[in-house]
Amino acid sequence: MVKRKIIKINQDKCNGCSLCIPNCPEAAIQIIDGKAHLVNDLFCDGLGACLGRCPEGAITIEEREAREYNERKVMENIVRQGKDVIEAHLEHLAGHGQKEYLEEAMDYLKEKKIKFPFDETKAHPEHGHSFSGCPSAKVIDFRKKQESIQEDKPFPIAESQLGTWPVQMMLVPPSAPYLDNADLLIAADCVPFAYADFHQDLLKDKILLVGCPKLDDTQVYQEKINQILKINNIKSITYVHMEVPCCFGLINIIREAIGQSGKDIPFQEVVISIKGKRLK
Repeated sequence: MVKRKIIKINQDKCNGCSLCIPNCPEAAIQIIDGKAHLVNDLFCDGLGACLGRCPEGAITIEEREAREYNERKVMENIVRQGKDVIEAHLEHLAGHGQKEYLEEAMDYLKEKKIKFPFDETKAHPEHGHSFSGCPSAKVIDFRKKQESIQEDKPFPIAESQLGTWPVQMMLVPPSAPYLDNADLLIAADCVPFAYADFHQDLLKDKILLVGCPKLDDTQVYQEKINQILKINNIKSITYVHMEVPCCFGLINIIREAIGQSGKDIPFQEVVISIKGKRLK
């Protein structure tokens, strides 16, 4: 048993619609007695491709003691389901930046002499291939693909400085490749609505993580930030939040995570007023 991320299904919210089933090619979820159940810890990678398909919000990610995810066991189950399921699983791993699991899956196919050509770049939207998992959780780094939208325009248009996806802290895996050597911008989720210069003044050249310290589980944030700092080289952290009291909750969490990491990571706090002014 290891402590790791794994899905949790709220049985009170689940209505048994089964929309999560097709988005779990690992077959970790089954409908039993009219409710979705996680039937095998071994098959759940904790990446949450099923999250965005639940209309009731019954599926979340938690960190708990569970049997360690086993890619080879998953592949034994997947190959019996045919070409489409194999492809969906490989795209799922590639889209979340899980290169180690992807290599294990490809090695398994080679060992079993299952010919299945797969181009990892096909899992990225810039190559015109639709991602079969939940788009809200697909790890994408499109900073090098950005092109100016100012050209041939009769008047200036504000250009987005967002270069990576996802941005919601709950969905960003600590192992996302773009986190290494990053300047992090952690933003309370009301800030971009209140602060008109958010993109140019704060987001430019930074990797964005968004969350709400009032409505979300800050313990999950604590664990997520700890993991991010543990396995990545973070160059700096900026936390921008509103002036309202509930927004201050992440300050100590970030400082504690920096302290626990044992790394010298510069930290800056920025405060925005409810009228959209930069106060600090």
